[in-house]
Amino acid sequence: MQEVQDVAKRILANVEQVIIGKEREIRMTVVALLCEGHLLIEDVPGVGKTMLARAIARTVGSTYRRIQFTPDMLPSDVTGVSVFNQKNLEFEFRPGPIMAQIVLSDEINRATPKTQSALLEAMEERQVTVDGTTYQMARPFMVLATQNPIEYEGTFPLPEAQVDRFLMRIRVGYPSKAHEINIMGLQALMHPIENLESTVSVEELAQAQSAVRDMYVDDSVKEYIVDLVSTTRDHPDVYLGASPRGSLALFRASRAWAAIDGRDYVLPDDIKLLAESTLAHRLIVSPSARIKNVDAVQVIEDALAHTPVPGSRVGSR
Repeated sequence: MQEVQDVAKRILANVEQVIIGKEREIRMTVVALLCEGHLLIEDVPGVGKTMLARAIARTVGSTYRRIQFTPDMLPSDVTGVSVFNQKNLEFEFRPGPIMAQIVLSDEINRATPKTQSALLEAMEERQVTVDGTTYQMARPFMVLATQNPIEYEGTFPLPEAQVDRFLMRIRVGYPSKAHEINIMGLQALMHPIENLESTVSVEELAQAQSAVRDMYVDDSVKEYIVDLVSTTRDHPDVYLGASPRGSLALFRASRAWAAIDGRDYVLPDDIKLLAESTLAHRLIVSPSARIKNVDAVQVIEDALAHTPVPGSRVGSR
């Protein structure tokens, strides 16, 4: 796992030049990148959501496109459109912004559900279909979507099918006082992202992603993941629990987290660390529980407290 750890360290060190004091959040983003998963960043404006996506794209030297979602946006504005060429009398495909390697879907909840659904095929199957023709996405492919959880005017809630396709959801949060002062100093003349250079090639990233897929996960840890997810489905405060895609997300994320630590095996502690980020956004809390101010994070904490942890049989191969 030395190869994966080296790639992750270079990405982390580079992005931390731009995003100050958010080591855990950056690491979560790197986990999603190594898993070939997608990331939903939910937080208030001005905390660095967009800058995090730009920094990741620059660091791995990949193509980057930003989609600014608005209510009047159409699905073809995302996927692309076929245009008739009068010279050769044939239709030509003009790719949309989704046909990039790192795609920032900024304020995704401002688009209508019809436009949001244009992302479904790309996020799950790494392809888009326009006028009956399927076009494959370049790899690596990652969607980083942002949304503001405070402002609801002119927004559309993400459909459950859309939310479920995000491997993880994170919140950046406000910086500490010392970090905020440091940010002022760094941006006194220009933004540090302007000088940010690529430290990892696309080929190196692809090799690290392949290595993560070879990580060992003991059967007892797999059983722990399934038991934890099943607990969310049977929880009295939950209307809709996590799907099998949630189990897979936690399984995949735990392998990347362990690899970044330099281990070739997954521990139950990795599952505990990643449960909230991979499962909470997939839960729908019942109306009666919401009245009591119960949220998905509390449900995950309760599920962790009541799910037996496997013993000491877990180890390296």
